[in-house]
Amino acid sequence: MSRRLAACFPLLLSGVALAAAPQPPVVDARAWLLLDATSGQSIASRNPKERIEPASLTKLMTAYLAFAALKGRSLALGQSIRVSERAWRTAGSRMFIEPRRPVTVEELLHGLIVQSGNDACIALAEALAGSEPAFVERMNREAGRLGMTGTNFTNSSGLPDRGHYSTASDLALLTFALIREYPEYYKLYSEREYRYNDITQRNRNQLLWLDPNVDGVKTGHTESAGYSLIASAQRGGRRLVSVVIGAPSENLRARESQKLLNFGFQSYDTLRLYQKGDAIGKLPVWKGSERELKAGVAADLYVTVPKGTADALRAELVSQQPLIAPLEAGQRVATLRVSHDGKPLTEYPVVALESVAVAGFFARAWDSVRLWFK
Repeated sequence: MSRRLAACFPLLLSGVALAAAPQPPVVDARAWLLLDATSGQSIASRNPKERIEPASLTKLMTAYLAFAALKGRSLALGQSIRVSERAWRTAGSRMFIEPRRPVTVEELLHGLIVQSGNDACIALAEALAGSEPAFVERMNREAGRLGMTGTNFTNSSGLPDRGHYSTASDLALLTFALIREYPEYYKLYSEREYRYNDITQRNRNQLLWLDPNVDGVKTGHTESAGYSLIASAQRGGRRLVSVVIGAPSENLRARESQKLLNFGFQSYDTLRLYQKGDAIGKLPVWKGSERELKAGVAADLYVTVPKGTADALRAELVSQQPLIAPLEAGQRVATLRVSHDGKPLTEYPVVALESVAVAGFFARAWDSVRLWFK
């Protein structure tokens, strides 16, 4: 019979007397969210699950799938792409590609990311999936895989459509995945301008000029959606992502995003609890060549808490027993539950840091008897 083995212990981190949780600023937008991309935790939000029109923020998913294709080598930066009549004639913002003039994938990515070209979106969609409708099916499958439960795409560029929607929470999730999984391509989002077809266009993200720590990410606007901006900044090795949806103006979306980023950096700390490979504890093993194994985390583990409240962190290592050999290094063997000031904060998988082989016949038989009486 399975049972839980738990051990609770304080986390030995630098901290001072507890302080009240900081109040987030008032943000002039329909919905917003502030995410710590180092820990993956949401710091503060308003209407994060409300259905919104993503407009050109949609292009984050188009780029994400293009990056995946580059990583999987089904697409290459220098690959030449044919421009269809449909891509050329698309409405809205454009990078001004033309039929009968092939364009490279690298140029299309610049046009998509820096110039927010709807024509670049369709050209990439057709190159990757044969048609935009087929590409949209991939977009929605990927959204489901990422856990974007409040999202449905009907096009690759963000043109208004009743069935095309997302949420601030889902868009933060997508941005977090894009930055984490494709850092080599994410740097494109920091480029301030791009010239194609003898036309130079500026990146619409004003924060690239106002804050040297900001290195992305994407703007969006339609008359019905208002002005939106997903911004990301890195200070001292720590990265935050702000999502501002439906601000009244272009200047306000930048100002409110800056306000959120400053609040996060000034009011919260991100602490590394454990380093990859550190032993959190030892767990008993049955029918194995060893009686216990070291357990830890598979990647560096961070948490985000209000400044001055590190002493309120507690961790509970929860293992489902019995753990029966054989056990492989990297196999999940427990869960680390982290609380802050008595309230659940987050959970992390804990893995075996070493392998344990099966014991000999007599040792296995003896453990079988012992387990019978447990």
